[in-house]
Amino acid sequence: MSSAAAALRGPRRIVCLTEEPTETLYALGEQDRIVGISGFTVRPPRARREKPKVSAFTSAKIDAIMALEPDLAIGFSDIQADIAAELVRRGVEVWISNHRSVEGIVDYVRRLGALVGVPGRANDYADALLRGVDEVEARAAALSRRPRMYFEEWDDPPITGIRWVAELMRIAGGDDVFPELAAEPLAKQRILADATEVVRRAPDIIVGSWCGKKFRPDRLAARPGWDAIPAVRDGELHEVKSPLILQPGPAALTDGLLALADIVHGWAERQRGRAR
Repeated sequence: MSSAAAALRGPRRIVCLTEEPTETLYALGEQDRIVGISGFTVRPPRARREKPKVSAFTSAKIDAIMALEPDLAIGFSDIQADIAAELVRRGVEVWISNHRSVEGIVDYVRRLGALVGVPGRANDYADALLRGVDEVEARAAALSRRPRMYFEEWDDPPITGIRWVAELMRIAGGDDVFPELAAEPLAKQRILADATEVVRRAPDIIVGSWCGKKFRPDRLAARPGWDAIPAVRDGELHEVKSPLILQPGPAALTDGLLALADIVHGWAERQRGRAR
């Protein structure tokens, strides 16, 4: 097959309904295939300048998408099921991924690369992502104590972290205080029925990532009884911006993971200082 013919393999007019396919396709050098993106896209920054924004997360401009004449739309999870169904009814091929783990994110990169005809490039990129993850995990192995961590995805009602977030905390050197909830794929299943359970589980570190709005540690610390939590007592209340950690794509395995690792190692250093 000639190089010109190879370049035509796979879909050529892709609408990305979430950020992770956009970030991945840019990383693979296949951004010219993208004709529309999510309005929540921030990575890479140039995508917002170069591509029309045609969707949110739970809604989309269907007519605007159809005007782009896409041959594939890519979204994520059951939350985009209604968007997907409408596009399918209009004759658009749709891929809704539903990965929820670090392994799933890496596999997503490989599958998306294969879908657009660059499996070798995608495998190399996925392998590089894994090497970065391994480096963070190796550094964490030197910690003398692993902190207990509570990750809050939303504040009202409090929602705990999803599976890939719990896995990234573990890789960074900490342990999720709600591992049983991290296994639940839907946000409504990770709502804390009793927020004082966080007090009982006594995390050393609290990470807030309030899904598109600024984390307010003062509001969190003011919750009834929360002043007894070690993380609140010691001022270990941190934010990781949601685009870095709540999108199941490359950002979570790179900047998101590194942000968690910085928090964990900073805590460990402060613990050593308090012990002197």
